[in-house]
Amino acid sequence: MKTTHISLNAFHAMAFGLLLLLLPSLSQATCTAPPKKEYYSILIYHLKDAAQEARMDAYLKDALLPALHKAGAAHVGVFKPVGNDTAADRRIYVFFPGNSTETLLHMPATLLQNSAYLAAGKDFIDAAWDQPTFVRQETIILQAFPGMPKMALPALTGAKSERIYELRSYESPSDKLYRNKVDMFNKGDEVGIFKRLGFNAVFYADVLSGSRMPNLMYLTTFDNKASRDEHWKAFSSDAQWKTLLAKPEYAHNVSRSEIIFLYPVEYSDI
Repeated sequence: MKTTHISLNAFHAMAFGLLLLLLPSLSQATCTAPPKKEYYSILIYHLKDAAQEARMDAYLKDALLPALHKAGAAHVGVFKPVGNDTAADRRIYVFFPGNSTETLLHMPATLLQNSAYLAAGKDFIDAAWDQPTFVRQETIILQAFPGMPKMALPALTGAKSERIYELRSYESPSDKLYRNKVDMFNKGDEVGIFKRLGFNAVFYADVLSGSRMPNLMYLTTFDNKASRDEHWKAFSSDAQWKTLLAKPEYAHNVSRSEIIFLYPVEYSDI
């Protein structure tokens, strides 16, 4: 029997050649891997009067935002509803991203390890029982849609005081129909339509935990109210949207919707 001997150098050459053949497919697999989706927290503080609102503003600006930045949230949004100063139920919305639900859920404990936060937020943290800093707090935990896995800072040029941020919430009558509405945004490319029409979205996301479920939420932004109205007029008449809306498989997938007009406070990152 004849034995074939391969030198070590020849073996290395063959292995290197095989690696070169595999590199394109390995590179393509790496490039096509979907980006990791972010998670978001929305805190809603309900306030009874201007005094509570002033204390809350001081706490958010001087204590919470710096602490969240230190904890890894590069961009924190703080918003108030349009007409908030005359409302019986004043509200402040705080939005920030995280890499996991655990990061967001453990954030209160993480903040308590920050001595600068404890000092700057003393008036809020140590508030007396008969002088509370808010009436009620809500926490909503969300996961970014595949169609927009990372939040974006809005590319706006108008004065910050005139900007309109539109927070939309869509509830569904069942979990199955909710997944159908989410598919409409992603597979149906409703997210893409908004992007093409310049809606300057900050995020689109599933609500994982909140008082209203099943539910999705998204936040779009505009230089002013007139710009907002113009964008929605263009959306309503868009041919791609009309085609998507007319598809029977997407019928009856929303049971309740809510629109909240917000404006960013001066110290908001977003």
